[in-house]
Amino acid sequence: MKVVGFNGSPRKDGNTSIAIKTVFEVLEKEGLETEIINIARDPIGGCDACGICKKVKDGFCKIDSDIINYCLKKMYECEGIIIGSPVYFGSVTPQVKALIDRSGYCSRAGGYMLKRKVCAGVIAVRRQGAVETLHQINNLFLINQAIIPGSIYWNMGIGREKGDILKDGEGMDTFRNLEENMAWLIKKINS
Repeated sequence: MKVVGFNGSPRKDGNTSIAIKTVFEVLEKEGLETEIINIARDPIGGCDACGICKKVKDGFCKIDSDIINYCLKKMYECEGIIIGSPVYFGSVTPQVKALIDRSGYCSRAGGYMLKRKVCAGVIAVRRQGAVETLHQINNLFLINQAIIPGSIYWNMGIGREKGDILKDGEGMDTFRNLEENMAWLIKKINS
């Protein structure tokens, strides 16, 4: 069983990466395989509303000049998905937004290909906008009939400079609790 994490932060090894890796520590201890894909270092275009994915219905995008189809393939092959984003002006990064829009549209057109996968968003925030940003990621999962496990708080950690998120004890506990619940749920669904 595998969980793939999509890191939407352009900051290499920053707080979003730390949040995803914290989540993965628990998953790995529970015997799940993990993989992080950094999407913010590659140019990703937004959905151009061509509708071809609705006609072809294979779950993939006709735009093949970026990594979205690679990301879709990874999403379809795993049992769990994490999408991590820092907060940019009260929202996800542009790369995460493109991932949400195109993977959401393509997976639905392919017959709800994220249905019953265990999914969660994790957010790194300096001050404000974490809940709204998490909500944007959860919209992708909910409209695709994925299952979102809960935790002890919203899945966010506070920090500005690289590594500051580690000082947020409640945030770190939230990520660890999220993944305990995620690992349990993935095992239950796939047993």
